[in-house]
Amino acid sequence: MANRPPKEERQRILKEKISQDPFLTDEELADMLRVSIPTVRLDRRELGIPEVRKRVKKVAEDSYTQIKSIRYEEIIGELIDVDLNVEGLSILEVTPEMVFHRTKIVRGHYIFAQANSLAVAIVNADVALTGAARIRYRRPVYLGERLIAKARVIGQNSNRYTIRVSTRVENEEVFSGKFVIVAVDRQKDENGG
Repeated sequence: MANRPPKEERQRILKEKISQDPFLTDEELADMLRVSIPTVRLDRRELGIPEVRKRVKKVAEDSYTQIKSIRYEEIIGELIDVDLNVEGLSILEVTPEMVFHRTKIVRGHYIFAQANSLAVAIVNADVALTGAARIRYRRPVYLGERLIAKARVIGQNSNRYTIRVSTRVENEEVFSGKFVIVAVDRQKDENGG
């Protein structure tokens, strides 16, 4: 590949890019550095940087310890970052079982479920339920694409949280939603109101 930087410079840039965005794939890094994917893999190994799945898993494990309104196995996608009652981020890799066989387009309920479970996860409550949702699908999502959902609390009134979720593929918004999430007092609910 033409105009590629020398190895030391390339590895420095690779470390910098991954520290800024730990979710970059080897393919994306290869494009940025103008080298082959095997070169990126060799550089990562030399630098002791794990592959993207392991990096995502580590970040996700740290985020899961904070949430209490939903169990980690109930979240659709990988919870990457959470600041309770403020915002959160999740990533969902589109796999063959999520798409219609003929068109390779993702079934909408996966996109909605990622956004909804993220909205519930960022509420700091023992129990949080979806009270209402206004959603919009902006374009089809296809097999192999990566959905990045970002949720932000935009309002709170007592135990009701209004949360905006924007889901993107790269820099293009493919889904947006406004969710009303209700925090339920479990003790009050268990005692019959």
